[in-house]
Amino acid sequence: MTSIVRAEAVSGQSGQPAHSEPSGRAARDAFADGRSTQAAELAPRARLFPSLAAVYRAQLSRARVARIPLLFVATFQSVGIMVLMRGVVDGGSEARAVVAGSTVLVVAFVALNLLAQYFGQLRAGGGLDHYATLPVPPAAVVLGAAGAYASFTVPGTIVTAVAGSVLFGLPMTHLWVLVAVIPLSGAALSGLGAALGLLAPRQELATLLGQLGMSAALLLGVLPANRLPEPIGWARDLLPSTYGVEALARSFDAHPDWAVVTLDLAVCAVVGVCSLALAAWAYRRAAVR
Repeated sequence: MTSIVRAEAVSGQSGQPAHSEPSGRAARDAFADGRSTQAAELAPRARLFPSLAAVYRAQLSRARVARIPLLFVATFQSVGIMVLMRGVVDGGSEARAVVAGSTVLVVAFVALNLLAQYFGQLRAGGGLDHYATLPVPPAAVVLGAAGAYASFTVPGTIVTAVAGSVLFGLPMTHLWVLVAVIPLSGAALSGLGAALGLLAPRQELATLLGQLGMSAALLLGVLPANRLPEPIGWARDLLPSTYGVEALARSFDAHPDWAVVTLDLAVCAVVGVCSLALAAWAYRRAAVR
């Protein structure tokens, strides 16, 4: 009796039970009724340009070691083609076409061929699952990778353009046009390469399509347009790099028609936007499958 009275005295001094906190069931009921603290909101989705910069820096640092040797190969290939064509072409408009086509071929080798292989490998190896978990827009992934690969073409295109001008005796006064030709041609060819790599059902097919695209840029860009059959000329007009080649070739004139050069660059820019949009759509399609 004494122990019972003492226990009741302890618990009844304040008129309330010793443990005033609600039980586990009561806490769950309170949470269900909305009386508990609200859950924290999710962080906002990353914006396009900060995401683009982050992907660009990551791709640039990743591909720096692996792609630099291939850039030397692309430059050596283009210079070798100009040396071979020197025995066939003496000068004039044909020499300008050869130098311009060989210069843009460096962009095609890296931005089209290698990027198609990269995205084909990324899709086959499940690397797209990693990017799909990141809170970044699909366009940032495509543009960041395309920009990183296109950036590697800058030294090779400059070296090829200067070497070709010296080899064929062309003026280098207006080579500053490369400031516009490289990014616009790179955007058009990078978007095409990324789309080929993402839409190809197998990695081997993506590699094959990249090689075929580079071969098309070689044959349709380096060879003078007036020596091509008419149906091949139509295919040349459909190639994204053609308008960059035409703009650079016209800049070798003593008095370039800048209105036509600007029109060629504008067409190249439109084609670049369309090809990058196609690549972004192909990325979304491949990431959800």
